Amino acid sequence: MIFTDTHTHLYSEEFENDRTEMIQRAIDAGVSRFFIPSIDSTYTQKMYELEAQFPQNIYLMMGLHPCYVKPDTYLAELAHVETELAKRKFQAIGEIGIDLYWDKTTLAIQQEAFRRQIQWAKKYQLGINIHCRDAFDEVFELLESEQSEDLFGIFHCFTGDFEQAQRAINLNMKLGIGGVATFKNGKIDQFLKEIDLQHIVLETDSPYLAPVPYRGKRNESSYTLLVAEKLAQIYELPVAEIARITTENSKAVFGI
Repeated sequence: MIFTDTHTHLYSEEFENDRTEMIQRAIDAGVSRFFIPSIDSTYTQKMYELEAQFPQNIYLMMGLHPCYVKPDTYLAELAHVETELAKRKFQAIGEIGIDLYWDKTTLAIQQEAFRRQIQWAKKYQLGINIHCRDAFDEVFELLESEQSEDLFGIFHCFTGDFEQAQRAINLNMKLGIGGVATFKNGKIDQFLKEIDLQHIVLETDSPYLAPVPYRGKRNESSYTLLVAEKLAQIYELPVAEIARITTENSKAVFGI
């Protein structure tokens, strides 16, 4: 079985003491494809080093995370993203989007950054990896204004309702499903079976949002299996089939 973790922050400081061992643990468990989102320019070098260390397993995205869209730095950060995109191949633009949980005052520049990065995704024929927190209306408004056949990607850490799931799918987005699906109050497990599995990809968002029974602790990519096991229960399919279908879905987005 080959599992794909479509969203994992392997460069996180939380893995400082055991990063290589943690990655190897995941590989040994069958999680052999890791897609790493960018946050801002301070992590770019770490991303490149990880890719060099695990060239057969690690694939990179490039983008500016909405929580790092700050009035005094976002233009320089976007310039960094644009420069890196022109230099080399990435598998997606991400993680990009809108986050109104921490700071609503930056909405206008978050929208500007999101739109520019969507347009770069179209230019380079790449998918996008969307971060959305307390901002479904704002994210959908912008996606719909940019909607086209060459706009596609993943709605990372999807936590919306069934109607929002359908709306995302209609915009050529896969739903990134992670640890939240295992939470008692996660809610998405209540309607997931109504969503065709062809629209689903697995993710951990490690080190965040660890699935049950590790909820509240550090997440890691090997826990992709726990998410797959939950989906196997929901869809009444073997775990191997969940692994196969969701990995194929990830290839449709990332091209690899």
